[in-house]
Amino acid sequence: MNVIDIAVVWYFIYKLIMLMKGTKAVQLMKGIAVIIAIKLISWFLNLQTVSYIMDQVINWGVLALVVIFQPEIRRGLEHIGRSALFRRNGQDINQETENMIKGLDKAIQYMSKRRIGALITIQMSTGLEDYIETGIPLDADVTGELLINIFIPNTPLHDGAVIIRDGKIAVAAAYLPLSESNMIPKELGTRHRAAVGISEVTDALTIVVSEETGGVTITKNSELLRDLTQKDYLKYLNTQLIPEPTEKNGIREFIDGVFKRGA
Repeated sequence: MNVIDIAVVWYFIYKLIMLMKGTKAVQLMKGIAVIIAIKLISWFLNLQTVSYIMDQVINWGVLALVVIFQPEIRRGLEHIGRSALFRRNGQDINQETENMIKGLDKAIQYMSKRRIGALITIQMSTGLEDYIETGIPLDADVTGELLINIFIPNTPLHDGAVIIRDGKIAVAAAYLPLSESNMIPKELGTRHRAAVGISEVTDALTIVVSEETGGVTITKNSELLRDLTQKDYLKYLNTQLIPEPTEKNGIREFIDGVFKRGA
């Protein structure tokens, strides 16, 4: 029971860290760590005044944290609501992902042939809330027609990135961090630097369509995959976005089938 207790606590700590990645909460947590370190040092060195001040900061800090972390708390609860416990079975999720990939493919092919620049970021496990806040909310299904309309030149939403979260277009015209890496070829522009930049700080998958050449590039985990053919990027997207079936999913589908037959 003690092992289970510790495992549960560590699991929740891990999920909390993953929820905070990609948000301003990371910087705030560093500040809290500094306060705790000062408290421990003052206690060890018997600095009573400093220790008293830190006690007051910590005591009142509990209320302050609720206010400061209000957006992160709200997002965390929303994330729990979107968790697998409340989702449909894996087959339905995979079907949605396949439809999303089809929409992406349609938009990429259209824009590539006409050399329409595009920047599309897909959230993976790391949160992109800080970057989502910079965009214009859409909360729309991923369709080729909508993506094409967003990136048509001289339209209000074409400048910036589309961010896809949980199979939906969360925002358009979002700002991504630009990479300062010297490894990026000089001929690549701002879209490619933004794609590499977001891949350096998160595990997001980003698709770039070049405005100059129409070439398709994908970045993930600081890797830059350039000039991909339709077959190449479709294979990559399916591998990255559609999870492999597991024994657990097979058991769940078997149980669902039993209930359906019983009904």
